[in-house]
Amino acid sequence: MLRISKFTDYGTVILALMAHNPASTHSAASVTRQVGLPGSTVSKLLKMMSRSGLLTSCRGKQGGYTLAKAPQEISLAEVIEALEGPIGITECSRQNGLCQVESHCAIRRQWQGVNGVIHNALQQVSLATLMHPPAVTEAEAIDTSAHKEPCTTQRISV
Repeated sequence: MLRISKFTDYGTVILALMAHNPASTHSAASVTRQVGLPGSTVSKLLKMMSRSGLLTSCRGKQGGYTLAKAPQEISLAEVIEALEGPIGITECSRQNGLCQVESHCAIRRQWQGVNGVIHNALQQVSLATLMHPPAVTEAEAIDTSAHKEPCTTQRISV
């Protein structure tokens, strides 16, 4: 199953909180209170996101963290890579030399293609988009409602 970690999910929650006031400086204590996560988890995430360039940090009494870029310039791919490393659904799609059979694997290129599609899709979703998704069109709403009808079964006699 393809799934991001809870840690990365928490990181996006913190970034979304900060994106509501992108120019403001947010202390670790303030972020901890607002998101309801353990302080150690918040501190670790803030440090990792600062080291990766998603956040800037300022020391001192009035110190804290701010977004390094505007919310629309931070992609979901950047967040995942900052907290989990390179995006790769298979070992060979992340980095060469990690798989024993990559030199003669018949499907390696296809996995790399799938990985590229996923990476590009994540690159297209910004923090701003995550916070304010586009409105659902009437056509999408109609199409979605069609899938919500109850399923009926028929008994067949043999």
